[in-house]
Amino acid sequence: MQNVVTSLKTVESDQVGIIIYSTKLQEVVCSFNPDLIVPLASAAKVVVGYCVTKWVERGLFHWNDLIEDFQLDKEENSAILFPHFQGILSLSLGNLVEVMITCHDSKAADSIVNYCGGWKKLNAELSREYNHFNLTSNPRDLENSGEIGEVLHILKAIYKGYHAEPQLWLPVMNGLVRPQDHLDGIPNHMLNHMSGGLENLVVDIGILGEFHQYPLLYVLGVNDIPNRYSNTLSDERIVESMKLLYHEYTNKEKNR
Repeated sequence: MQNVVTSLKTVESDQVGIIIYSTKLQEVVCSFNPDLIVPLASAAKVVVGYCVTKWVERGLFHWNDLIEDFQLDKEENSAILFPHFQGILSLSLGNLVEVMITCHDSKAADSIVNYCGGWKKLNAELSREYNHFNLTSNPRDLENSGEIGEVLHILKAIYKGYHAEPQLWLPVMNGLVRPQDHLDGIPNHMLNHMSGGLENLVVDIGILGEFHQYPLLYVLGVNDIPNRYSNTLSDERIVESMKLLYHEYTNKEKNR
């Protein structure tokens, strides 16, 4: 795992963090700046999905609840991935959560959160267990943030929850396993993740490896990097780190 951290340290920023959890060993196997707080951008939608699932678990809402007058962002790709959801008058809460995560759809997120009681209620729910989340309706808001160690805790809860109660966690997991941003060198089915980014930051939340063969769970965050639209070096280093992590996983699988 040291190779992964070494590669990340070459990113042009001193605000870099990563935390990796082995589902086989059931422990964190790599941790570098786990207390780093990062703007989550679109990746915050995984946290929204987690929070709504906990409400469904408690019986406050149900996945088949119909949300009327929902909105989908025309700038995202739901028209391509979910053409059958276009133009209808209502959509179930479960289906809308899946669209939100799959398509990074902020209007879907707003429709979900408003149906469930609003962003203030969502943040109050998160504060029952976590100290550093502050989610906002605008994914570009720098205050829309979280600590990467706490994000990993939520990812672990989603992964373990799915194995224990798959129907409960299915909408969130359906979104996570359909990423639109793939990495050359890593088979698509081996990287189930949700990324977020702005001009000067990147965050990635994911499950790397065979889903039922002890994958690695990871959260990666990088703040304050040179503008990604004119300088690609940081993105290249992050991709290199992900490939190194994949090789770590495959080498361990070969030696099992």
